[in-house]
Amino acid sequence: MTATDAEDVFAIAAAWRESGEQVALATVTETWGSSPRPAGSQFAVTASGRMAGSVSAGCIEAAVAAAAMQTIATGMPQLLEFGVTNERAWEVGLACGGRIKVFVETLA
Repeated sequence: MTATDAEDVFAIAAAWRESGEQVALATVTETWGSSPRPAGSQFAVTASGRMAGSVSAGCIEAAVAAAAMQTIATGMPQLLEFGVTNERAWEVGLACGGRIKVFVETLA
């Protein structure tokens, strides 16, 4: 993902927020080994189910979207970690052999 792509996701999320949507923004904060997306990649999710961007090229997106919905509901940010030593990573399809940390927060 280029800086322009990240800016586009943030711009989309900001526009959704300005139109009255509740929005969570997930950002890859750290990667190790073979990871699907680089640090800085972003994924925006609204309470109504709209999505933009990617933090995993699809392999953990559903789990991150579910966490984003929880963050919207509670207002509590989350730091998610998926990797080869994490059973959850295999459940959601992160079989690439790496590790990824994703920070999820509401967009105020």
